[in-house]
Amino acid sequence: MKLVIVESPTKCHTIGKYLGADYKVIASLGHVRDLSIKGKSGLGIDIENGFKPTYEIQAKQMPVVKELKKNAKEAEEVIIATDPDREGEAIAWHLMEILGLDINTTKRLEFHEITRPSIEAALNNPRKLDMNLVASQETRRILDRIIGFKLSSLLQNKIKSRSAGRVQSSSLKLLVDQEKEIAKFVPEEYWKIAVILTLGKTTLKVVVDKERIANESEALQIEQALGETASILSIDSKRSLTESKPAFTTSTMQQEAFNRYKFSTKKTSLIAQKLYEGVQVGQETVGLITYMRTDSTRLSPVFQERARNYILENFGEEYIGKSKKAKGKAVIQDAHEAIRPTSLTRTPEAIKKYLTNDEYKLYALIYNRALASLMSAKVDEVTTVKFISNDVVLKTTGSVNIFKGFTIINKNEDENNESLPKFNEQDIFTIKEVEKEQHFTKAPARFSEAKLVKTMEEVGIGRPSTYASTIEILKARKYVVVESGILTPTEQGIKTDELLEEYFTNLVNPSFTAQMEKNLDEIVAGSESRIQLLQTFYDGFVKQLDFAKKHIEKVKDELSGNTCPKCGSPLVYKNSKYGRFEACSNYPHCHYIVPKAKEEIPSDAPICPECGAPLVLRKNKKGQTFYGCSNFPKCKYIMSNESKKDEEKIEIVGKCPDCGGDLIVKKGKYSKFIGCSNYPNCHHMEKYNKSKGMK
Repeated sequence: MKLVIVESPTKCHTIGKYLGADYKVIASLGHVRDLSIKGKSGLGIDIENGFKPTYEIQAKQMPVVKELKKNAKEAEEVIIATDPDREGEAIAWHLMEILGLDINTTKRLEFHEITRPSIEAALNNPRKLDMNLVASQETRRILDRIIGFKLSSLLQNKIKSRSAGRVQSSSLKLLVDQEKEIAKFVPEEYWKIAVILTLGKTTLKVVVDKERIANESEALQIEQALGETASILSIDSKRSLTESKPAFTTSTMQQEAFNRYKFSTKKTSLIAQKLYEGVQVGQETVGLITYMRTDSTRLSPVFQERARNYILENFGEEYIGKSKKAKGKAVIQDAHEAIRPTSLTRTPEAIKKYLTNDEYKLYALIYNRALASLMSAKVDEVTTVKFISNDVVLKTTGSVNIFKGFTIINKNEDENNESLPKFNEQDIFTIKEVEKEQHFTKAPARFSEAKLVKTMEEVGIGRPSTYASTIEILKARKYVVVESGILTPTEQGIKTDELLEEYFTNLVNPSFTAQMEKNLDEIVAGSESRIQLLQTFYDGFVKQLDFAKKHIEKVKDELSGNTCPKCGSPLVYKNSKYGRFEACSNYPHCHYIVPKAKEEIPSDAPICPECGAPLVLRKNKKGQTFYGCSNFPKCKYIMSNESKKDEEKIEIVGKCPDCGGDLIVKKGKYSKFIGCSNYPNCHHMEKYNKSKGMK
């Protein structure tokens, strides 16, 4: 038996079917080791000796590692098939280290789609571990550990912010800078003038052809200058070509999914992961898309050829276009193709019944975008007609589609034709009505998740694998709040950014983070010294850190006005991930915390059908309300606040002969029974009878 190790359990099922009975496929469940938090400074890094890292197996991964070792010992050969990126390569190296495998002889499978041909090709053409890729990941992890531990500790101590990081802090700066632009924005007045023209049965709305009308006085002057009629000044028609967009990268996929369906970056990433790892389609489990973490728009020659044949057969030769060439970007790893379907025969409609609604939506976006990228341009005829009335020039524009091009695949979308009537240059139109409207310029918009991802990519912050996780960290640290996908920095987020901007300017500067990403890529290429990179960064960082420790004034806790009953010190308000609480200011010498007030239970509270205790209204992490048993954690019954169905299950059938409480129908382990609503204070029970309710 040969052992193949992948990262996720889903892949085990899919790949195992392709490889057959001679192979056993098991999952590492992601990283099995990480930098230790023991030893000097808790960094897990020996800075004085070339930044040598110390790794340890994560506690939650102990059972996984035990199982991996057992299977590896029994196998005649161990093959590593983790993801084809920097993180996947690092996981492969850690697995080889833990299992005692030779990095020079152990087979490393690389595939970018989970289909039978791709897996078989990878198995027939294994490669060796890429230690430059491993070194790049290790350098990034060391950088993030140094920044994360040392800077987060400073922030927690000084201003009670929970964390800082190389990518998250640069991303936060983008949001805060935008918020400051919004705050200082001063609206400017401008006016628009529309004119209604008529000629016989034709009615036409045109606008004054002037770049800016500053105020009402200017608008009135223009209105007064108009005559009673308008004649045609010019008619200009030209063809406009709209090219299709390149196939998706990670960021453009996340942007489009948000723009179309308001999917969060995290949701899009999770759905794409599922589509990549494998979906049951009929009798087979197959990966529907290629690897979903990529910053390349490149499509393989094989796919391009298949796509051209598909376009020819289904739409005709005139719909075949040219492949898109990637525009110059600051940073492109180009290790993978763009995100595309693994088979064009699996059209979105053909496999819709095998997908959830959200999976179908994302798959259709990916499928159509990849196919459209190889199709010809849409052709429109755009006509601009200018009129003149006295010295005032008026204008209108219309567009008519001549050739659908790539848009033919979006059959459900309406054609946006805005055709104009036929004109003769001698036509004279009557001015029927003039509409003046005051407007004000709008402040810059806050970032949506999609816009932040786009900006991160443009300035070179992070990588395809980190866009979604970075946004999730900003949410978790309460540096931003999200409403309908729009990110707004909180007071704590702004305070954190301002401190970092003052004392660690280079660290939060997007150009610094982008340059660091380039340096990490150069390590992959073998042209950058990791030790020199780490030492140069560390020397400058430590100086900044020492200066900040001395000069940043520590924020004091807010006094509650109460006194600690244990030591007499003032009580203060503190915050934790569970919310605000009141505690002693003399911590850690005094650990007193004000206990939570007991929840008041209204007299008309619903009764728990499981144990008879009152149900109380509670709120979950998402802010949704529900009824939970007041006897928690002994009883874990919950009931939706919206639904009345569970309330209907509470059936009162009489009065308790022992205490006078209500007798209600309850569900036991094996059958229904009658119990007192005052349980656990009253333990009266009776047998349940369907016809009479009790007996």
